Amino acid sequence: MASHRGRGLGRGRVVPVLKEAGTASTQPAPEQAAAEGVEAGWDAATAGFRRHLVAELDRSPETVRAYGADLANLRAHAERQGCPDLADLDLTVLRSWLATMRAAGAAPATLARRASLARVFSAYANRRGFLATDVAARLVGARAIRQVPQVLTAPAARQLLDAVAGVGPAQGNPAAAQARRSAEIQPRADDDPAVRRALGLRDVLVLELLYGSGVRVSELCGLDLGDVDDERRLLRVHGKGGRERSVPFGVPAAGALRAWRTSGRSLLVVPRSGAALVLGRRGGRLDPRTVRRILARCVEMGVVPAGLTPHGLRHSAATHMLEGGADLRSVQEFLGHASLATTQIYTHVTPERLRAAFDQAHPRA
Repeated sequence: MASHRGRGLGRGRVVPVLKEAGTASTQPAPEQAAAEGVEAGWDAATAGFRRHLVAELDRSPETVRAYGADLANLRAHAERQGCPDLADLDLTVLRSWLATMRAAGAAPATLARRASLARVFSAYANRRGFLATDVAARLVGARAIRQVPQVLTAPAARQLLDAVAGVGPAQGNPAAAQARRSAEIQPRADDDPAVRRALGLRDVLVLELLYGSGVRVSELCGLDLGDVDDERRLLRVHGKGGRERSVPFGVPAAGALRAWRTSGRSLLVVPRSGAALVLGRRGGRLDPRTVRRILARCVEMGVVPAGLTPHGLRHSAATHMLEGGADLRSVQEFLGHASLATTQIYTHVTPERLRAAFDQAHPRA
């Protein structure tokens, strides 16, 4: 009987290898066994951690994907540091991981997210026996600086939606006229004219809902036909953390919904479309990247200022609600924020409105 010690098979563990005369051993070589053990440690821990995020922490698919990519990045860094085995992961490796990203110019928000991932993963791996200790318990990451997205003024938002929908004055505004001449924000020469018109109706709907209902891009793309309540003009939105809320939409968005469902969606629908409300060019559920390209095209044409994102449209809507007299608690519900503090940070209050509120309420005004 021979024996081998494999690092990945357990430190100090003796693995017997039985050999018969005239026969070759079916056991892997020590190096192969060790490599398989290393792979199993990371792979098993990562797979279990993904299940933990979904089943126990109720994280969204987007969060699970982001954490998975971050873990792969951490694993690659650990291997470059000479620590291919998950059991070798320690605080020094984690700190060097963050330091390397900081030196490469990573944003504070990215560093904060990855430090948070390291702490959550380390605690999980320790509880499940993949790590002997919680190596990230003393890890301190950068504090994320929340940047308020660029927002439009109410007239600029109206100009964007009018230009895309092809209504309102276009004279003297070449960008609006250009947007109007295009049935779709992103036309392709090989598209059938009817398909281009359908995509144009879809793009109008996308922008109307982003601004008119303040939904997130992921929430917009996740809408199904049954999530629209036409009678009460409400959307049933499935937000972060599995939270569901009802969001109102206005008359223009109702018109865009009606036009899309009656004259646009049927031209793109395919068997795999299912119940998805908004479709992509090939009939699948609309991809969030397409939404960003739609708005990027508007920026290129000069309809909206550079730097505006779909997230900016969402918070433009919230800002305009506040300016119109809505209370902060209602805006929180409208946006689907779990914390009122998030709404306060991400919502603009114009100096004029602040001055008016001060003049009205403060006894020494």
